[in-house]
Amino acid sequence: MRGPKPAAKDPKRGRLGPGWFAAVIGTGIVADAGATLPRQIPGLRDAATVLWVATALLLVALAVGYLRQRTLRTHAGDPVLVHFLGTMPMALLIVGAGTLLLGHRLIGARAAVGVDWVLWSAGTVLGLVTACTVPYLMVTRHRFAPDAAFGGWLLPVVPPLVSAATGALLVPHAPAGQARLALLLGCVAMLGLGLVAVLLVLAMLYSRLVHHEAPAGALVPTVWIGVGALDQAVTALGALATAAPSGLPAPYARGTAVVALLGGVGMWGFALLWLVLAAALTVRAVGRGLPFAPTWWSFIFPLGACVTATGGLAVRSGSRPLVWATIVLYVLLVAAWAIVVRHSLRHALSQVRGGVRA
Repeated sequence: MRGPKPAAKDPKRGRLGPGWFAAVIGTGIVADAGATLPRQIPGLRDAATVLWVATALLLVALAVGYLRQRTLRTHAGDPVLVHFLGTMPMALLIVGAGTLLLGHRLIGARAAVGVDWVLWSAGTVLGLVTACTVPYLMVTRHRFAPDAAFGGWLLPVVPPLVSAATGALLVPHAPAGQARLALLLGCVAMLGLGLVAVLLVLAMLYSRLVHHEAPAGALVPTVWIGVGALDQAVTALGALATAAPSGLPAPYARGTAVVALLGGVGMWGFALLWLVLAAALTVRAVGRGLPFAPTWWSFIFPLGACVTATGGLAVRSGSRPLVWATIVLYVLLVAAWAIVVRHSLRHALSQVRGGVRA
């Protein structure tokens, strides 16, 4: 199998790769999802708040470290690493949403809204840049073998979906009138942008899976990114339907609720199909030995998106089975997160000791 080949170790690429921002996304989604469960568990919100603080600190540490090594241009020129630049805007957006959902308990509601505006704006702009620039670089500068497609190709185009879902939380805090309407419609536009782009990449990825050898090693976890992208679209539909009455006339607001439920359930079904495929490929890879790599964080955000999507559908439909499914998924999410954190800490310590670049 040829597939995408990892870049050779080069001091110019720095010790910190952009893919490590997935640790912020994964940890942040555990906190954010805990705050949105349809049935709250005693003590969970406190634990989620602590986790949000840790996520914010991790984001600052990674951002400072990454900027200091000045490797952005080098990573943008790498045909594999360039896709992982999409994790940076998502990290900003996830931490921003956590500030609004959880951070207000520590810094106050007004400050939380202000911080989220800053992080959402920065993450949205950066996400739109990656969604436009990375495909352009793929077309004009990079050349790929027929079996080169992998789940990481989704990373640059998923941020607009995250912006749509997290931006919906800010709609009620925008000034009433044209400003609020512009934010709401902008989020809907980003939902369309991200979803269509994701479906195009999923078609290429599925074609690669059926026409070439199954992915192995570090590439296997990236198949899960498709689950996260689809469920993030479901989450965005639900969040926008909740926010719509504050910005749209009644007929259209009611229409968004219908689309959020019926369209969301349909898309959720497709996400389940991709989840089964990703899980089967993972079980197969584990049976053959699956060594740890930073791509293991690709397991976490998709599971978190499953939680938020399923929970949103449960609240909107009143379905008790979906409520319990959400709780079971959240337990699996926390367990998977704990495993990946343990392996990541071991990997980081071995890096420090051996001076090996991530």
